[in-house]
Amino acid sequence: MHNTAIRARTHDYSNKRFFRNQYFFMLLAIFKQFQSKNFAKLLVIQYLLNVMGKILGIIGGGQLGMMLTEAAQNLDDISKIIVLDPTENCPAAKVGAQQIVADFKDEDAIKKLSELSDIITYEIESGNSDVLKKLEENTEINPSPDTLRIIQDKLLQKQFLQKNGIAVAEFEKIENKEELNQMIDKMGLPLLLKTRRDAYDGRGNYKINSKSEIDDALDLFSGKTLMVEKFVKFEKEVSVIAARNTKGEISTYPVVENIHENNILRTTIAPGRVSETVRKEAEKIAEKTMEVLHGAGVFGIEMFVTSDDEILINEIAPRVHNSGHHTLQSCSTSQFEQHLRAILGMDLGDSSIKTPTIMYNILGPKTFQGEYNVLFKKQDNIHLKMYGKLESKPQRKIGHVNIVDVENRGMDELFKQVEDLKKNLVIEPKES
Repeated sequence: MHNTAIRARTHDYSNKRFFRNQYFFMLLAIFKQFQSKNFAKLLVIQYLLNVMGKILGIIGGGQLGMMLTEAAQNLDDISKIIVLDPTENCPAAKVGAQQIVADFKDEDAIKKLSELSDIITYEIESGNSDVLKKLEENTEINPSPDTLRIIQDKLLQKQFLQKNGIAVAEFEKIENKEELNQMIDKMGLPLLLKTRRDAYDGRGNYKINSKSEIDDALDLFSGKTLMVEKFVKFEKEVSVIAARNTKGEISTYPVVENIHENNILRTTIAPGRVSETVRKEAEKIAEKTMEVLHGAGVFGIEMFVTSDDEILINEIAPRVHNSGHHTLQSCSTSQFEQHLRAILGMDLGDSSIKTPTIMYNILGPKTFQGEYNVLFKKQDNIHLKMYGKLESKPQRKIGHVNIVDVENRGMDELFKQVEDLKKNLVIEPKES
């Protein structure tokens, strides 16, 4: 059994279920004793119980958990946030969340989170879906652990989408070098070799351009379960942030355009520079995807757009998504608030883009690792969001900026500001 460090009060009185159970029996006693003559009093007490905010548990306390925490603090329906994260004093903890310090897959820690929470969600796909499934009877968990299990495994995810008539690139499971060679002969080169689990930001992907690279690719992923995927010659990478609440209502944010550098999302353009045909089709595909996946919440749905406007789903994230950060300034309802509204069963908020915005990710420089300072010239239409990470690491996401078109100058002007930002925003080592 792991010695899980708990950064939350764990005595009975911090567990809201304790209070609710006690109140239930108290209400029952009142009802039996006074019956209808004090029914109004009973209703008042019941009302007070209903307005008590829920305790929200989040698996993951990184930047997404941080921004979920900040959004939750503005909702009366949530009284406390507890995150489970292996990094002590994680970003979410720095903005007010209590923390359980443990691995995302730690069964004891997940059970503890369940005991302390009324509802559980996640900001990372690394949680133990089997454990969460067992806890679902006693704790509300959204999105569904069944959905999490499917999405955690890229092969299962692609099979699920294909089964439900949603277009994806050609793919196949492989187990050895012989099968990889067979798939190269079948699908051609280049070919993508992918690990099925625990991969993000391009990690776990290897683009094989020639058969001479096969051994290197297999060595890199030694011991991993693998799949291959036909390389798609796409014109644009786009995504749709979609939400469904517990009542089954679905809402999608407008399509955005994503630009990657070294397999890491660097820039999101909202709204995306796509045709009306592509926009409608992408949002239609996103809605269909939400209809077949179980559970409530926000999902990030990444897609490829080919030269003939064919749209293929690349990957799905059962959580708030990097390409949705623009919503903090561009929309009336951010993706973080929308996610909370969805899992709480509230009406979904307005998802329309009010102001065109470009989101630019701030990555740790390749030149150093360690504590850092940020040099940044403030401007009224540029919103800087740093994640509070203690160390900068090469290519690590440590913040983002949203550049908002408040004066209706158009996308060209926003891109000029992006280029200026690249020159003038500096991440430098902190002097000891």
